[in-house]
Amino acid sequence: MPILKRLAETARAPVAFTLDGAPVQALMGDTVLTAVLTHIDHVRRSEFSGGARAGFCMMGACQDCWMLLEEGGRVRACSTFIEPGMRLLSQWPAAWRTGQPTATAAAPAADVEAGS
Repeated sequence: MPILKRLAETARAPVAFTLDGAPVQALMGDTVLTAVLTHIDHVRRSEFSGGARAGFCMMGACQDCWMLLEEGGRVRACSTFIEPGMRLLSQWPAAWRTGQPTATAAAPAADVEAGS
């Protein structure tokens, strides 16, 4: 269940992206955080407790909104703008958790900062 509902700026151009393997849409100019939370209630699962995390500081300082990229790496959801074709994951794939990445799910290699 999404935790954000868009009330304004609904006329911006749509941006298609993938969230946990499902095709979804955001609007041009949305951060990854906004794009994701208009579809589900979290951006990732805590690596310690497994609890849902949806960011905390909303300015890129707390590290609580890291989101995985399907091709490896991660982005800060609060300070990275959604891009067409972005493929995001809200939890580590099972192969990554077991330490045995597959050809289609390589373990994250590097972090990507907003604007990089």
